[in-house]
Amino acid sequence: MAIPLRQTVKVGTYLARQKLAKREKFPLIVELEPLFACNLECNGCGKIQYPTEILRKRLSVEQAVAAIEESGAPMVSIAGGEPLLHPDIDKMTQALLDRKRFVYLCSNAILMQRKLDLFKPHPLFSWVVHLDGLRERHDESVSRDGVFDKAVAAIKAAKARGFKVCTNTTFFSTDSPKTIQEVLDFLNDELGVDSMMISPGYAYEKAPDQVHFLATNQSTKLFAQAFEGKRKHWRFNHSPLFLDFLEGKVEFECTPWGIPSYSVLGWQRPCYLLADGYTETYKELIETTDWSKYGRGRDPRCRNCMAHCGYEPSAVLATAGSLRQSLRALVNAR
Repeated sequence: MAIPLRQTVKVGTYLARQKLAKREKFPLIVELEPLFACNLECNGCGKIQYPTEILRKRLSVEQAVAAIEESGAPMVSIAGGEPLLHPDIDKMTQALLDRKRFVYLCSNAILMQRKLDLFKPHPLFSWVVHLDGLRERHDESVSRDGVFDKAVAAIKAAKARGFKVCTNTTFFSTDSPKTIQEVLDFLNDELGVDSMMISPGYAYEKAPDQVHFLATNQSTKLFAQAFEGKRKHWRFNHSPLFLDFLEGKVEFECTPWGIPSYSVLGWQRPCYLLADGYTETYKELIETTDWSKYGRGRDPRCRNCMAHCGYEPSAVLATAGSLRQSLRALVNAR
């Protein structure tokens, strides 16, 4: 495993505080989208399909910081769109680090090497580079040749400068246990990234490609076969229980409030994948959303979802509620 011990301890302390305060709903990490504009049109993402007036919008540093402060989340994932297109992305990142948040800055890496000078290595900071496979598969996924090579070069450049680098990979029905193993071996062993995040393809409503998303039974079979004999070797930025969930070894209910999404449109309800309206404040999101409507068996859109935004929080909460699983997570931290 590859979750930093510092992060494991901070999240554990945060969870203990929520329990003492008897809070039922609270965020583990906020998905912060300071813009929807992007320099790619990926098959599995529909952000670029927003109308022009939305694509021109940008969150200010002050808006982003205020949202994270209101939520109280200990971690922030800055996504988009392509965050490096934001003119103040370096200032936004530093402002969150100054407030002692763990910050994961996501990028397709096209601009990453050019922007590295704007950032400094920090114990709470990590780049997250999107890579959906090896060269041919990834370039097909993002609908542009040469992006894989740019991403690899950017990862190497960032690592050479002392940055922590994580990757984020989505697998689809076109993948096999072999292709999963190949890309994870490449990222883990050849590139030497600090950690990896993975997810089965989810039925994101705006995505241009609606054909190659995985059904739940396909996902569990695919990951169980891919993980066999290999899982402990790979450095994942996931809790052990979430990986168990991907393999079909445990079952969880979705926890959509665990990773809320804040963007130029406000707080998105109920989650990053479904857009059933927006609220101005985090308090309004939590108090006015009917959370009981969402999840498998409740909303048909949730039927095949195994995405980390709903199920990683479930796994983390289950870990915190079990001494055995808490020790397991600590043993696997680095």
